Amino acid sequence: MRLRTHLKIDTSLSGEVVELYEGYARLKLKTEDRMAADEMGLVHGGFIFSLADFCAMATVNEPTVVLAQANISFLKPVVVGDELLAEGRLKRQEGRKRWVQVEVRRGEEKVAEGEFLCVVPEKHVLSPQV
Repeated sequence: MRLRTHLKIDTSLSGEVVELYEGYARLKLKTEDRMAADEMGLVHGGFIFSLADFCAMATVNEPTVVLAQANISFLKPVVVGDELLAEGRLKRQEGRKRWVQVEVRRGEEKVAEGEFLCVVPEKHVLSPQV
């Protein structure tokens, strides 16, 4: 299966798709210096969120998919140099709504997890509405 959404995203900041199936995506992200929040190398949570969000979008894999809601927990700190893997699984679908569960791991250790409510509008959210 090929990626059909978020094709212009910067994969060095939001993760690279390594597996993609119907209702499933796995992404990897190698954290780097520009993601550091402080002199100790703590990675800003926004980059972990971006990885999880992109994983949810790839799991749905519809060209117009957007995020409507997210509930994410950050469980462990991430430092520059860590390689993260995010796995997304489609849990439920109702009409245009898709609920995706995402787990982010560093090796076997879970560092973040969340549920993402994604919506698939008929056309791009920035398209003129007529």
